[in-house]
Amino acid sequence: MAFLSNFAVIMDKERGILWKLFLTFMKIGAFTFGGGWAMISIIEREVVDKHRWLAKDEFLDQLAVAQSLPGILAVNISVAVGDRLKGTRGAVSAALGTILPSFLIILCIAIFLTPDLIKNNPVLSSIFAGIRPAVVALIIAPVITTAKAAHIGWRTVLIPAVVALLIWSKWPVVSNPIIFIVLGAAGGYLHMKFSMTRLRRREDDAKGGDR
Repeated sequence: MAFLSNFAVIMDKERGILWKLFLTFMKIGAFTFGGGWAMISIIEREVVDKHRWLAKDEFLDQLAVAQSLPGILAVNISVAVGDRLKGTRGAVSAALGTILPSFLIILCIAIFLTPDLIKNNPVLSSIFAGIRPAVVALIIAPVITTAKAAHIGWRTVLIPAVVALLIWSKWPVVSNPIIFIVLGAAGGYLHMKFSMTRLRRREDDAKGGDR
């Protein structure tokens, strides 16, 4: 009986976390405009600050992985957070919460609204015109937060600035973001190898000095 009671308590807690994951990401999906980047600051506030499911550094690592993978950024990060907490069931719950509001809203728009109706209706046009500046702010905020967490200062700001300009330039080959993702991963790996090699040399020198 005690075993069954403990098992029931564990199952209730697990259902509670899955339900909380679903509701949290459903709220994020329902009240965020502007795509994945606009969602990041809200996701960080819910996941890191409010619920404390992930530490900030861990959240940024998950964000980097989510950005590198194909697909929708918001869904990728929700799957990463859900999987980190409760495995496959957590990933499914978080992903469903993110997708469901967008699906229902787009379905309603497809049924009741047309591009001509939005364009010719002054009320709807004004609403969407007011949303645009807010979307820009939602996109800029996580860029600043990510830059601070990545320790980008005046000495290193040139790297993301040059990369952003090259992507924006639309020039052949060099404007492809995939190239910079691969170069960034290779540069990080080489930097790690160089740092480890230098650390080993210092340890060997220290051991030689002790002798």
